[in-house]
Amino acid sequence: MDGRHGAGTGATLGLDRRTVLAAPVAFAAARPARAATAARPSKRPPLSERRFHSAAVEREIVRLKRRIADPKLAWMFENCYPNTLDTTVLSVTDDDAFVITGDIPCLWLRDSSAQLRPYLHLAAGDPALTRLFRGLIARQARCVLIDPYANAFLQDPGGRTDLDSSQHDQTEMKPGVAERKWEVDSLCYVLRLASSYWRATRDRAAFTAEWAESARAIVRTFREQQRRDDLGPYRFQRSSVQPTETQLWSVGNPTRKVGLIHSSFRPSDDATILPFLIPANIFAARTLRELAAVATEARGDTALATDAAALAAEIEAALAAHGRMRLADGSEVWAFEVDGFGNALFMDDCCELSLSGLAFLGCASLDDPLWRRTEAAAWSERNPWFVRGRAGAGLGGPHAGFDLIWPMATLVRAASSRDDALIRACLRSIRDTDADTGFVHETFHKDDPARFTRPWFAWANGLLGELIVTLARDRPQTLRQRL
Repeated sequence: MDGRHGAGTGATLGLDRRTVLAAPVAFAAARPARAATAARPSKRPPLSERRFHSAAVEREIVRLKRRIADPKLAWMFENCYPNTLDTTVLSVTDDDAFVITGDIPCLWLRDSSAQLRPYLHLAAGDPALTRLFRGLIARQARCVLIDPYANAFLQDPGGRTDLDSSQHDQTEMKPGVAERKWEVDSLCYVLRLASSYWRATRDRAAFTAEWAESARAIVRTFREQQRRDDLGPYRFQRSSVQPTETQLWSVGNPTRKVGLIHSSFRPSDDATILPFLIPANIFAARTLRELAAVATEARGDTALATDAAALAAEIEAALAAHGRMRLADGSEVWAFEVDGFGNALFMDDCCELSLSGLAFLGCASLDDPLWRRTEAAAWSERNPWFVRGRAGAGLGGPHAGFDLIWPMATLVRAASSRDDALIRACLRSIRDTDADTGFVHETFHKDDPARFTRPWFAWANGLLGELIVTLARDRPQTLRQRL
């Protein structure tokens, strides 16, 4: 997730992501939901202004919109599903694609991977999408080779960041890097994009020698951040009034080296408190297993596959020994963060990669009792960042501040459920908290959806589209009646 919170519809060029995302007093104003009119014109850009066209996606919009009985939800789907393609694909060539996050003109490894995921099931049958996926996989490989510790990159690989917050960071800023927050999940998403594309298409053209080199760099970086013998090469400090923007002594709080990977920052771009972020380590083990399969099947690279599988096994063993905790009622759950000394933190953040999002990311079974206990606790007052108000209930997080609900977490919850009533309640929440904009926002105030942050957030929009695609395939009954 990016760095700062935006308000209104003004441009955010030159701001860092926390400026665009974070100040809880800076909200966009909009008409309350009750002022919606019957006529809902499309909010997509005019055809001449759309940045990327996919015939397969256009057909999918027509096909699925007909299956949504609720008219406002159908309208939001039509606006949101193509939002990444319409607005954030800045360039595409045979071996490159640059996909920005929305209101910040930079590529986040995590966001860009998630933004394309809703179109994966169409990629094999659409040459335009094939080119886009190949291009982004290639661009991400080059980004990793520039600096595997960076989370965000510039379109110009030789450029210098113009994000305000990054200008004076005490870290090794390299050309092409927009922000250098070390987040384990950033590299996990790179691996996930590649493995998902391989499973969807069996297209070997994306898996070049450069891609393999970047995959080896990811494995090497994960090993460095196990910090078995030393603190590793990464350092980061930032001058900020927000303590979530920097790390103690540039490397974080002390840990006992148990085989888990240290993450200086969370997917929200907030600093970790205890450096072993458990959902990120679970995701790392899973995506390393996926890397081993792709390395073998797409390239015949048994050395890379062996290295990835061995590291995954180390992390899995460490998670089994150190990744769990007991809540006050005695129930055993996954911890959010630990330090290897026996200290643990329970909370949940608002991103896809979270404790409650583990099933959505294929890191836990929907029937896994440990995950189900963990998810239930995260969606309750046992999570200090669970938020309830007049407009609804959901997950928040320190990135945006108090009293703000993140629709992203609500969408992930719906996608992780087999309960039709719960799914429909989540869809109602998304429908009724858009402030009549037709889009999904980063956050909204718990008592007033007309107060929201980030009017242009392609990842959240894509999540709604992806959920509709999944429900139409697996649970079409949830869409057949008005909400």
